[in-house]
This record gives sequence, structure tokens and C-alpha cells, in this order.
Amino acid sequence: MKALKFISAALALCFLALPVWAEVKIREVVSPGGITAWLVEDHSIPFTALELRFRGGTSLDQPGKRGATYLMAGLLEEGAGGLAAQDYARELESLAARFSYDADRDTVSISAQFLSENRAEAVDLLRLTIHEPRFDQDALDRVRAQVLAGLRSDEKDPNEIASRAFSKMAFGDHPYGSEGEGTIDSVSALTRQDMFDAHEAAFARDRLFVGAVGDITAEELGALLDELLGDLPATGAPIPGPAEVGIDGGVTVIDYDTPQSVALFGHVGIDLDDPRYFAAYLLNQVLGGGSFNSRLMTEVREKRGLTYGVYSYLVPRDLAAVYMGSVASDNSKIAETVEVIQTEWARLATEGVTEKELADAKTYLTGAYPLRFDGNSRIASILAGMQMDDLPIDYVVTRNDKVNAVTLEEVNRVAREILLPEKLHFVVVGRPEGLQSTN
Repeated sequence: MKALKFISAALALCFLALPVWAEVKIREVVSPGGITAWLVEDHSIPFTALELRFRGGTSLDQPGKRGATYLMAGLLEEGAGGLAAQDYARELESLAARFSYDADRDTVSISAQFLSENRAEAVDLLRLTIHEPRFDQDALDRVRAQVLAGLRSDEKDPNEIASRAFSKMAFGDHPYGSEGEGTIDSVSALTRQDMFDAHEAAFARDRLFVGAVGDITAEELGALLDELLGDLPATGAPIPGPAEVGIDGGVTVIDYDTPQSVALFGHVGIDLDDPRYFAAYLLNQVLGGGSFNSRLMTEVREKRGLTYGVYSYLVPRDLAAVYMGSVASDNSKIAETVEVIQTEWARLATEGVTEKELADAKTYLTGAYPLRFDGNSRIASILAGMQMDDLPIDYVVTRNDKVNAVTLEEVNRVAREILLPEKLHFVVVGRPEGLQSTN
């Protein structure tokens, strides 16, 4: 019962935020051993959130080993050191701590939350996770079965079918061209040694980024980092080079028996470090960034009733950037939906946005930004992400000013430069009426 009470308290503390987002004071901390982290110190609650990011992610998978990094990340909670999976879980529960692990195309991430009174013991347990994973065969078989079940489900999911097809066309043989979860064949063939190899490739100090928020001082954080991460290898496996976005304009129809077609569309995008990015960000908000007032929502949903929702989004990954969108519509309506999206994409490229649209987009984006800082764990994640994106430490203070500084002339110039209607490619999964593949 005592453990359950501690866990309830810990989970509640995970979602407590700092008082005012504008008062977030970020400090750079360098441990005695030379590990850098960003810290937001707050002693109002006896709780700390720690976010560890390792660049590379599932793109580090070796040829023929697709899915190894993803499966490895899923096994990190399945025992470490002298603790088998159940013993590890009981120890974590007794500490009222929470660890979670994930891997995507660019990152392997570890999120940890623990109470101040259990900090030393929680860090010791987390250290075992990072340095001495067991990868026991029974745990490997169990987690592999879960991944395979997900992959089999994905084979019947129109959205996943579209995503996989678009990625393959856009990125070819680059790791971005296939899903990091792997395939049924590749995951089925992975061995225990492959898990150790993937672990060795991913965890190294040359690709590490750390965010910490909560009841911990800079000196305490420095000592924690050296204890937790100081023994990591200096370098990991080489990260693949940039991916060329090879997709061209047109339509690809993938036959699938469903009453509603799903479409994924896009072309080459814009990098996060491009000086035009804030203008592109505002431009996308006008086009289809999630608001019911966007151009695509107005034209496709409100005026014509062709869909429940249509969206566009910038995807600036580490090794390539794409500009994408998604929509679903009845098979009898998807051809018209595609036509309307193509028209709006071209119209915005030539005519640009209006002064009111730009003002509304600024109001929405600057107003929504503080809502991201809604808990210590979220803030720790933001800190690590900012470092990975090479953003300045004062970005949280200056970000809205950068958004507001974008002019109408700048947005419309960027619209002409990055909206490429002739390059826009649609992958449609379903049985669309009046729509055929053009390639």
C-alpha cells in the first residue's frame, strides 16, 4: 500500500507544471566529467524529471537488421544487471519511479521521473538499464511477439500502408525509406546478439542530449550525470548521411478494400535551421496547420463536405525535410478532394496569404506555445529537443518574438519558394472512383 501511495504521488507530480511558462529559467550545466545538460531548477515539489536523448535512432539499424533498435528500446525495461524482468519491475514500483523508452527515426530516448527521497536508488536502477541490459531470450521472444502483432495490424491499416509507400518513394534505400519498427521477416530473424549490437551502436556520449527539471541543483545534477552516464563510450556507430527526397509530382493508388480512401501527400520540405523556417511555419498554419480556419479545412471540409479533417505539416527530420499532409474521404469523393488540395496548394503559392490570415496565425501560434509547458516531464523533453535542434538556450523567451517578427512580404515570398504544386505527390489507399495512378 505504501508503494502504491508513492506511485500515485509520483504520477501526479509528473503532470505538475512550473508556475508560469515565461518564468522558465534554463541553465546550462556541465558535469565534472564533461557531460552537458540543460536544467530548470524548481524546488516547489520533491520530484525530478530527466530526459535523455541519443541521436541516431532507428536509422542506425544495420543492413538486414531493420527493427533492431526499436526492439532493443522496447527491451530496456525487461530486466538489467542481476534483476530479471519481474524483479526489475518490482524494484521500479517500490521506488515510485517511472522510466519509459522509445526509438524513432532520429532518436533513442529515455524518460525518467523519480521522487527526491528515492533519487539515488532510482538513478542506480536507471544506470543498470543503460549499462547492463539483460536482453534475456524469454523477454526478447515476448516483446518481439508484441512488435510482430503490431506489424501485422499495420499491414491492414490504410494509414500505415500509405505511410510506408510514401517513405519508400521519397527516400528509397536510405533508412528513412522504411519503417523503424522493421518488417515481419526482419524482426522475426533478430537475435539476442543483435540487441547487444544495437545497444552498443546507440548509447554513446557523442550523441547525448539531456534535459532535467525539478528538485535538483546544478551540483547534484552534475554528479548524477557522471554517475549515470560517465562510463558510456565516447562514440557510437556512424549516423547515416542526408537523405535525398526523390519523390516527384503525381498520384499513386494502392488498391485496398475499404469504403473510405486515405491519402498522404507531400514533397520536399524545409530544414529547421533554414532562416525561412518561421515564415514557413506561419504559412503552414494558414494552409492546413490544424486550425478549423485553415485554407484546406475551409475549402475541403466546410465548403464541400468532402472530409472530416485535412491537415498539412512540416516534417524537418535530422537527415531530410518533407512538407506533408493527410486526408481521408469516401471513395466517391476522394478524387475531388485531391483536386481541391492541389488547387489550394497552387493558389497559396501564387497568391500568398492575406494580412488577416497572417495575424490570425500569429495569434494562434504564440498563444498555443505556452501550453506546451504543462508539466516537468514535458519541459524536460522540450529542453532535450531544443539541444538536438541546436536552438539557443533563450529560445523559449525569444520564440514568440521571432514568430511576430515575420512580415507578410516574407511569408508570401517563402510561399512562392517552398510550395511546389507540380511536385506534390499523393499516395491514395482505397478504391477511389475517378482516380488512377499517374506513375
